Amino acid sequence: MALKGISLDHILSSAALRAQITTEGVVEKIGYEGSISYMDELYLTKTESILNVLSMQESSYNSIMLLGHNPAISELANLLQSENISKFPTLGILKIDFEIESWHDILDAKGKLDFFIFPKQFKYYIPREVRVTLNK
Repeated sequence: MALKGISLDHILSSAALRAQITTEGVVEKIGYEGSISYMDELYLTKTESILNVLSMQESSYNSIMLLGHNPAISELANLLQSENISKFPTLGILKIDFEIESWHDILDAKGKLDFFIFPKQFKYYIPREVRVTLNK
């Protein structure tokens, strides 16, 4: 995320302890100092519930990071864009770009996949740029 220069306006995270620990780790690594909402509604829930939570976010947020759980997060990833994600892996990061005016519009939107990365991609080789970023 740091290498891609992604800026966030808000983070939505499951209230589950493991999700909170992951969120705090991401926040620290990318130097995020904005708002975070830990929500019970994102834990062991249906895809439609997550989509409803997203649709109720403030229109002033241009970029939201969502941390959740399978299988709902995989289903949501496939619902919101055209590429098939068979299973969203642990610590996977998917960025979808939308052309919407407000988050309410996401209920009927199909976005475009920008990137999808996950830790096992780097099992045997970690690009120098990533190694430098991880060691900060």
